[in-house]
Parts: sequence; C-alpha cells; structure tokens
Amino acid sequence: MTQKLNQLEQKTLLTIARDAIIAAVDSLPPKNLDSYHLSPTLMDIGASFVTLTKSGHLRGCIGTIIASQPLAKDVQLRAKQAATEDPRFPRVQPEELPHILIEVSRLTTPQPLNYSIPSDLPKLLNPYQDGVILEDGFRRATFLPQVWDQLPKPEDFLTHLCQKMAAVGGLWKTKLLDVSIYKVESFSE
Repeated sequence: MTQKLNQLEQKTLLTIARDAIIAAVDSLPPKNLDSYHLSPTLMDIGASFVTLTKSGHLRGCIGTIIASQPLAKDVQLRAKQAATEDPRFPRVQPEELPHILIEVSRLTTPQPLNYSIPSDLPKLLNPYQDGVILEDGFRRATFLPQVWDQLPKPEDFLTHLCQKMAAVGGLWKTKLLDVSIYKVESFSE
C-alpha cells in the first residue's frame, strides 16, 4: 500500500461492496467491475477484509491477508463472502440489508515479527495499529487492528487469537509462534 485511498476511491469500494452484498442476497452474480469508475489504485493488486455489522454487532467478516487480485475485485468477493459464507452466521436476508453497515479494510503486506522469548511478544506489538497473524504448523488466525478496541491488552489479544486458531489460549506464552504484523486502512459507510 503505497498511498492512501482518496474519498472517491473509498466511496467506490463501499458501493462495490454494497452492490455485491445485494446481488449475493438475491442469488445474482455481482455487477461487472467495468461499470464502476476504477482508478489505477483500485485496479492494483490488494488484500482486504469486509466487515458487516448490524445494530452495532458483528454480522459477518471475511477477508484475505494475501494480495492476489485487483483490490476492487477482492472487495467485491469478500463482501459477497461476508454476507453469505461466514460460518459463524446465517446468510444475510433481504430484510436485513437496510440495517447492515459495511466496513472495508485494505491491508498492507504482512511482515514477519522476529522474537526469541515468548514473554517478549506482547511488548513488540503496537495496540490499535498492528493487525496480527499467528501461525503454528497448519493452524493460522488473524485479528485486524480494530479488534484492539475489544481486547486492548496485548496479552488478552494474543490469548484470544490463539483460541481463534483452535489452540490453547496460553500457547503464545510457552512456544515461539510464527508471527506477522500488518497495517490497515479502514473506512465505512
């Protein structure tokens, strides 16, 4: 991510996400991206998460940490998935659409965080700034920087992230894990 998105680019991505959710709820294919005004930045390869909330509560969140397609296409796909494929929630229903708020998070490329003593890990994190990826063998989980709002203490953040990857919460205290951090640019309706 070399430059921040301008307001028009942010609005365009939110429109793409909203249109993708409406189409998915109606079991229709998404609109062709050529129908949107896409800047070169929106056509650059990018990774995103799309978070849906309803009445202030999470309603769906899907994304990727690996950039593999144009950012606009990635947002379109993640919006559809957040509305219809998040295993924690039933599909969004048509009557919910007016109450769903959309947040888009554009991710930087994850960078490995090197450490040699497990107890040092919490001190290396920047709360409210770092998205964190934990990996232990085949298990992997991430929390966006927005999760710091609910878990402001690094120790709690790491414990919940271990649990999210289906490990014992205190695993980070006893074992060196593969850790990467990233930043996000997030915006919402």
